[in-house]
Formats: sequence, structure tokens, C-alpha cells
Amino acid sequence: MGKPLKALFKSEHRDDISNRSANPAFSEVADVYLSRRRLLQLGAAAGAGAAFPFLAGSGEALAAGAPRPSPLTKAVSLGFSSIPVSSADAVIVPEGYVARPFYRWGDPVGLKGNMPIFKFDASNTTDEQAAQAGMHHDGMAWFSLPQGQDNPAHGLLALNHEYIDNGMLFKDGTAGWNLDKARKGQNAMGVSVIEVKKAAGEWQVVRPSAFARRITVNTPILFTGPARHQDLLKTAADPLGERVLGTMQNCANGRTPWGTYLTCEENWSDIFVKKTALTPLETRYGISTRDASYRWSEVDPRFDVDKTPNEPNRFGWVVEIDPYDPSSTPRKHTALGRFKHEGAAVTLAADNRVVVYMGDDQKFEYIYKFVSTEKYDPDSHRASMDLLASGTLYVARFNQDGSGDWLPLVYGENGLDKAHGFDSQGDLLIKTRLAADAVGATKMDRPEWIAVDPHAGGSVYCTLTNNSDRGKEGKAPVDAANPRANNLFGHIMHWLEAGSDPAAAQFRWDILVLAGRTDGDDPKDKGSMQGAAFGSPDGLSFDHRGVLWIQTDVSSSTINQKAYAGMGNNQMVATIPGSNVYRRFLTGPRGCEITGIAFTPDNRTLFINIQHPGEGGDDITDPANPRAVSNWPDARPDGRPRSSTVVITKRDGGVIGS
Repeated sequence: MGKPLKALFKSEHRDDISNRSANPAFSEVADVYLSRRRLLQLGAAAGAGAAFPFLAGSGEALAAGAPRPSPLTKAVSLGFSSIPVSSADAVIVPEGYVARPFYRWGDPVGLKGNMPIFKFDASNTTDEQAAQAGMHHDGMAWFSLPQGQDNPAHGLLALNHEYIDNGMLFKDGTAGWNLDKARKGQNAMGVSVIEVKKAAGEWQVVRPSAFARRITVNTPILFTGPARHQDLLKTAADPLGERVLGTMQNCANGRTPWGTYLTCEENWSDIFVKKTALTPLETRYGISTRDASYRWSEVDPRFDVDKTPNEPNRFGWVVEIDPYDPSSTPRKHTALGRFKHEGAAVTLAADNRVVVYMGDDQKFEYIYKFVSTEKYDPDSHRASMDLLASGTLYVARFNQDGSGDWLPLVYGENGLDKAHGFDSQGDLLIKTRLAADAVGATKMDRPEWIAVDPHAGGSVYCTLTNNSDRGKEGKAPVDAANPRANNLFGHIMHWLEAGSDPAAAQFRWDILVLAGRTDGDDPKDKGSMQGAAFGSPDGLSFDHRGVLWIQTDVSSSTINQKAYAGMGNNQMVATIPGSNVYRRFLTGPRGCEITGIAFTPDNRTLFINIQHPGEGGDDITDPANPRAVSNWPDARPDGRPRSSTVVITKRDGGVIGS
């Protein structure tokens, strides 16, 4: 059946359509030094005032309205020993910890009266898949039950199902391809909401559950914000441009202070096909003239751009879901812009406006920030539900002296007008990438997850996974902040907002860590960390104690390269920013990606996701031999590798990482 879908359709593919604008690359952000002293100053909030005098006294800004730090004591050290690298087909954690898969692809979500079991021969029907866990778990968030309380033993998990493998989803792969098969694939994408509870010391999925829900490619969703009713969103099925079917290619995520889930549409362009000439907008967003794997466009006109030209414009958004109300209609918030959203990290400004940080996960794309018009009122849940419908979207520019600017993407400002191809604010947001090109944003090396330090106001981190095109002819060259050509290992950026206020218009930036090897002599592959070496950082999240957790996504096409020899399977490492000490906490099964991070409020339970175990060989999509690389987690001779949510606890019931 050829290469696995992950190799074809994860964000590292189709790089020939990546950003070709003439904006400054980091090579033009000159003379920014990367000394250990400055890394430590930027990594620790305590050093912010010394490093950047204009940030001094910023604690008052944090106290004014930013989220309160967790009541848990801020960690000053890591309480576990780093585990070795592994090539085993297993999840391995430190001594004293237990890791157990408990929500796998095909498990029933828990709908009352509709709980089909997973059939290991892939014979589950299209309708059954709509009531089961989707494929390839990704971003995830925890929501305590009852709503409004910090119960650590009972809650909801909302999690994404990013993409599908036709060879694993069907007994006979794509043979006899038809609309019903496409629909089954559509039902295997989207989002799960499951109820989980700890009873007699064990975590279980509650079934049936009044909260259980699957959101798929065919779930009705409403548009909000300036692009609602724009001509580019209108179709024959939705002539008003206000209601779309479904969300797909959901990657990372966010969680709002008012208890809703943000799911992010990333590689949605992979589904669409246009056989005729592409427009500049379609080219900029990666619409293709061919599709040899998903094949939905062959049987579903929605994904044939020649037949439904505006349908691609209806994807690429951040979608808000209320996990507590399974009857609610999700909403795509156009005010947050349209691109390949990797995540949506939410915090509060000093005046309680809502701030959402987002990365556009493709080579040489941008980092964005949204600031709401209205302020968050914790006593008004109803008003909070509209906060993401109105505000200002910004894109980051990184200056040569280590400072940075948030450039507003506002119609009528900075050349964003009709003369330059923008008809209104709504039209501009549909063309967000083009607007960011026009204002001179800084190209980045695949911005992925973003995390805000809960114990240090305005301190923000972003994983830049890798960029094999860095330094190639016609591409952005090597520079101070991206010092390696053919950057296979990536790095983590860090910035401090002016006044520690996330709504500020300026910031200061540096690199937290250069990922890579600690045992090699090649400077371009050398990591700057002490302790556990890692590459291709992707997932990123703080726990309630201020420990920063990093998950890796070394693709099968990269991990087999000589540079990664001996580094084992993908992993999860932890650090306390400023220490430069990294410890390996978890390694995954063969061929997987480690992703999804959710802690219970007491920090005593950690949920993570294992995505696409078994990726890495042509046989993964061969229905006759789907276990060529991995048969995790079931280890059955008739099984198939299944993405799964894993629950991790300490044997003594203690705090994770302590």
C-alpha cells in the first residue's frame, strides 16, 4: 500500500508549498548572542528584571489579572532519575511509576445504548466507528467533575484524533473504494469527550456516560467572528456562510478558564484536491492537485475543490467545544485566524482580556497571538462563551537586538487593504497567512505547541520541531537563532512579554534549548542541554508545579537518519526552565509519537497519548501485515497497533515528577 499516511500527511510533508514570502528570516535578525548566561536569565522568571530592565517591577502586572499560579508549591528540582533510551515496543516510565493504556482507537466512547466493541479484524462499521474512539490520538485536556470544582479523581478528557490510516481502518484497505468507506474515515477523525473516574485506585472510562461524545468531520459547527457570512465561506449547502460540517486533522489544543476545549485544525489542506489550476490563496495554504491516500475527494464532492471551491476556506480554524454539554454546538472562531493551527495556549492579560498563543506548523511559518476585545469575568459563564469571537490577531516579528513586536493584522492598517487584496477584516482572516506575509512577520522553523509558565507572568515557550530546508538554496539561511543547516533536531524558543503582560505589544526573546545529541562532535547536531538528549520537540506543557514537559515527534523519515542513530524511540522529557537540566521520563513503543498532556489538579495523575505506534515501514498500511513494526498495546497476533491514551501514576500515590 506504500508509505504510511503519517509520512505523507503529517505537517512535514508538501514543503514545496511552504512560505515563499520575502519577509526577513532569522538570518536578518543579526547579532543576537546565545550565551549560557542569557539562556539562564531568560529561562528563569527571577532573572527577567536583570536581563530586561523594562520588565522590572512586572509582578504587579501579573497580580492585576493574570491566572493565579497553582496552589501547589513551585518545583525547584526533579524527583526522578532519567531513564535510558529505548527501542522496545512498550511504554517505559521511571521506577516507582505505572503507565497503563486505557482508551484505545476503537474503544466505545460511552454513548448510552451504543457501545460497540473494537473488532481486531477492522470490520467495525461506519456507524460503529462514530461511537468509538477515533484514530491517532493527539492533543488533550482535563475538565473536573462536577463543573467548577478541582476534583482530581473524577472528570472529563477531551482529546483529538488527528488523522487516519486506510490500511488499518479497513480489512481490505482501499479496495472497492466508496462513500461508505470515506465516511468511516471521517468518523475516525475529530474529537472524543470521555468521562473518567478513579475507583479502588484504578482509573477507568465511565460507560455509559451522559457526557460521552464524538465530534467528527460531519458534526454541525457554527462560525463566529468577522469571517462569518464572508463570500469565501459560502457554499451551496451553506449559502449564508455561517454553518459548516465538521472539524478534521485536529492536532494540539487549548483549555479556556471558563471550562471549554479548543481543538486546532492543522493539516486540513491534505484532504482537498483540485485538478484545475490553483489560485494563489490555494497554493499558499497547500491545496494539492492530487491525493493518493485519503481519497475522500473521489466520492465526496465537499473535498473536490473544483466542485466546491470555498470548502477549504471553512477549515483551518480553532474550534471551541463545551465538554460539559454534549448537546451544545461547537464553534469555529474566525477571529483567531486561519492557518495550520498546532495549538492554542490560553492565558489572561493584566486587565483580564483573554490571550491565545498559536503556532502555524509548517516550515518558515509564523507565531500568532490573539487578544480578546472583552474581559474575562469568572462570574459570568455566558459572557465568557463569546470572548473568542471578537479581538485582535497579531503575528510575531523577532528583531535583531533580541526584542520583538506583535504586529496587528487589522484591515486598513499596515497596507492590509483592498489595494493589496484584502476586502474586509473577515476576508483578511480567511487569508491570514497572506496578511502575515504582508506586514513582515518573521519566518520560523515549524512552530508547534506553545506553553505559558503558570508561575511567571508573560513567560512563554514554543517548540520549533525541525526544518530540513534551513540553509538550502532559495530558503532562509543559517542564523544566530537557527544555527544549523538541515536542522534535524529543532529547538525551543522563549520570550518574555513587556511588563509580564501577555497583551503587550513588545517582548524579548531567546532560545531555551537547542535540541540534539550530547554525545557527538558535529556542531550542527549538538544539543545545548545537560542530561537527556532529545530531538524534534513537539508537545509542550507546564504542570501545576511549573515543571516543563517536552514530547518528541521524530518522524519515521527522520529517525532512520544517521544523525538520530542510537537515540531510540520517541520520548517525553522534563525540565525546570533555567536549570538547563533535562531528564527522560518516558519512552514510547516503536514507531510512535508522544503527544497529548493532561494533569489532574493535584498533579498526581498524568494522561498522555501514544499516536501511530508502528509507523516506520511500508507494511503499516498493508492489511495483510499491519503488525510489521508494532503490535502495541494489545500484543495480539491478530491485533493492530492502536493509538491510545495512557494514564500514569506513582505507585505511592505521590505527585508526578516529585
